[in-house]
Amino acid sequence: MNIFILHPSFPAQYLNFAPYLASNPENTVHFMSKENSINSQLKNVTLALYQKPNEKAEEWIQTCGPLRPAAEAVVEGQAVVRAMEWMARERHIRPDIIIAHTGWGSTLYCKDLYPKVPILGYFEWFYRAEDSDCYWWPDEIPQMQNRISIRSRNAHHLLNLDLCDAGITPTKWQYEQFPEEYKPKLNIIHEGIDTNFCSPDPSGTRPGLVLDDVQINLPEGTEILTYVSRGFEMYRGFPYFMDAIRIVLQRRPKLHVIVVGKDRICYGAQLKDTTYLQEEEKKGGYDTERVHFVGLRNRGDYQKILRASSCHVYLTRPFVLSWSFLEAMSFGCPIVGSKTPPVEEVMEDNVNGLLAEFRSPYHIARKIEEILDDRELAKKLGERARETVLERFELMKCMRAQEDLMYSLVR
Repeated sequence: MNIFILHPSFPAQYLNFAPYLASNPENTVHFMSKENSINSQLKNVTLALYQKPNEKAEEWIQTCGPLRPAAEAVVEGQAVVRAMEWMARERHIRPDIIIAHTGWGSTLYCKDLYPKVPILGYFEWFYRAEDSDCYWWPDEIPQMQNRISIRSRNAHHLLNLDLCDAGITPTKWQYEQFPEEYKPKLNIIHEGIDTNFCSPDPSGTRPGLVLDDVQINLPEGTEILTYVSRGFEMYRGFPYFMDAIRIVLQRRPKLHVIVVGKDRICYGAQLKDTTYLQEEEKKGGYDTERVHFVGLRNRGDYQKILRASSCHVYLTRPFVLSWSFLEAMSFGCPIVGSKTPPVEEVMEDNVNGLLAEFRSPYHIARKIEEILDDRELAKKLGERARETVLERFELMKCMRAQEDLMYSLVR
């Protein structure tokens, strides 16, 4: 088969699945994207880059108000179709199936070009004004303009739900966000976790941590608290985490904190003229010699950091569940997770982790100390966390489930 995979930022959710499909000699895999985010290649996968929006398109998008996400999706969908037409005309390549992340509009016009080619869509999120990511707690009340904006964000998602032949969504929590009438099309299949790479240290012990470029050299036995997020933002509880470590650091003079991520917003609203990290630095109140902001790290460093972790903290609003959470579980980290639905779907309190109130730094701090104080508890939680990932999210199991769904769509 000729398999087309679409995502505007290569390789995204298809980092493992694309080369898995390409390893089958019966398949030819073409990955169509706007940019190569890893500046690398995937084995046997042909990367086809299409043009980014021109200045005129960008200017038009800015005029669309609440429909701006839909406008961005329209521009993206047009760019993909133009690239597909070029591939058919100049390279005589046409897809037998299209696999795509639907969130950016890549698939919007594929059926207009290839009406009979099945589309397997990846559906990450459907926005709701209540009981979801934007307004979950009782004191969070959306105003009418918020409701208008949130409803409008779903315009292209609804088009994609209608046109795709089948869809994948990673977790039950994400599945529950979608309208009832479209749920029969959706299948709960996670992308999968590489449990071989994300595994405890082969020595069976928790090693120290050396990161030469940021002058970190922590010997074996050091108490190390870890936090990982692509951005430092409210959606992933960064301010609550910082308030929690202020408490814990005062009580534990030998504790070190490793924070992986970048001072940016990936989800949620931007702050005006500042960032969350800048605000935390203004507040101070923590030992900067023991709190290490190490930036975004390569996979090798990431593995070293989580293998060295004495306790890992993962916080999230009721939103998309991060890969880093499941990977930390696979590493066997004892975890303090937020008592929010996406985490509770995977983590049971005092079984494979400890749950804490998302908006309570004092509760988060207390749970961190429970793990640091009781190494038998930490060992039990870490082992069971890894078992959970092996049972439910192991990479090969998930990829085979995706592959089976793909073949069910092809004549």
